[in-house]
Amino acid sequence: MQKVVISCVVICIFSQKNSSMRAEVITIGDEILIGQILDTNSKWIASVLTNIGISVYQITSIQDNKDHIIKAINEAKDNADLIILTGGLGPTKDDVTKHTLANYYNDKLILNKQVYNHIQQMFAKMNYPFTQLNKNQALVPSKCIPFVNEYGTAPGMWFHYNKKVIISLPGVPNEMKGLMNDCVLPKLKEEFNLPVIVHKTISTYGMGESMVAEIIENWENNLPEKVSLAYLPSYGRVKLRLTAKGSDKAVLERLIEKEITELFKIIGDIIVGFDENETIEKSIGQLFCKKKLLLATAESCTGGNIAKVITSVPGSSSYFVGSIVAYNVAVKINELNIDKSIIDKHTVVSAKVAEAMAKNIQLKFKTNYAIATTGNAGPTTELTDKKVGIVYIAIATPSRVFSKEFYFGKPREKVIERASVKALEMLRKEILKN
Repeated sequence: MQKVVISCVVICIFSQKNSSMRAEVITIGDEILIGQILDTNSKWIASVLTNIGISVYQITSIQDNKDHIIKAINEAKDNADLIILTGGLGPTKDDVTKHTLANYYNDKLILNKQVYNHIQQMFAKMNYPFTQLNKNQALVPSKCIPFVNEYGTAPGMWFHYNKKVIISLPGVPNEMKGLMNDCVLPKLKEEFNLPVIVHKTISTYGMGESMVAEIIENWENNLPEKVSLAYLPSYGRVKLRLTAKGSDKAVLERLIEKEITELFKIIGDIIVGFDENETIEKSIGQLFCKKKLLLATAESCTGGNIAKVITSVPGSSSYFVGSIVAYNVAVKINELNIDKSIIDKHTVVSAKVAEAMAKNIQLKFKTNYAIATTGNAGPTTELTDKKVGIVYIAIATPSRVFSKEFYFGKPREKVIERASVKALEMLRKEILKN
């Protein structure tokens, strides 16, 4: 399981009235720099700032050190007028952000009664002892506007300084997000003249980024000045994010919809849906529910990954019956009833075995459709003459069973991921035919 970051993030936002607003994100924490934890704060903050019309200019990671924090803030001020820090606001001596900001402003810490009462009441409700360290959480620089943290003890702080704004927030993700949503974002909207930004993400499958770009090149070159396009590629899938900036939301939305209509005329056959979270597994789930179909999988080289992806969709139990991970030859023979003579003649990595796996899991689980995979994900090539990266994917339908050979290269993880995506793509195309 990946750990989430609870260290410091600094965000700087360029806020001249008639220019595009820019943000700079600086994550602060030794644990990030040594790869001990994953920085999720800056990703989330960048997303919500973009949604309110603020473009992120830069993201940087630095050490958890007073001098380094001050140096980073001073450098960030050249690019931005608003700085947001998250992290380093705990009660222990290694949490230096609050004291660093007090020194930065030549300020002193004072006890804020509202924050103090909130912390005291929180500890009383939990029946925890209220110590001096906890009381210190209510100490804030006298020049700041404090934000009561309803999700924890460390308050948020808003400073004005030489036409710049510095905001300090806790680094614990749920506390940071709570204060951003409840306090920071509303105040940013109130303080700054933000543009309207409209996003629309189109999810495509089955075609690589370069091929998609080549096909839609003329369309992309003729996009209106207010509309920009970003490619978000991953294995077997490309997301196209259209962004429009202006002052009238309704006008921008109509502009985006017009361009999407034109895009459908060009690549409508590979578009599976919209929005950042639209996936092919969700699209397949909707099709199976609508048509009242059942699905099963028999996986060898993908090791159950396809079943995992399918069952990640809420409600998948209504159409996904189950799976057999036939990693071992004996399982293929005993559980999927694969004739040993087929394996002896063609090896386990073959079209014949893939098709037999798909057909037999379809019969065994009494489903309308079935997916099967067998291949060589590497690094060794045991029990087969096929090179590493070769995968056979078979689809069983109510009327036929067929398979295709693919070469997905290396490493092992890439083979598994690409094979899983390709299998779902093949299944979706087959359903849509019927």
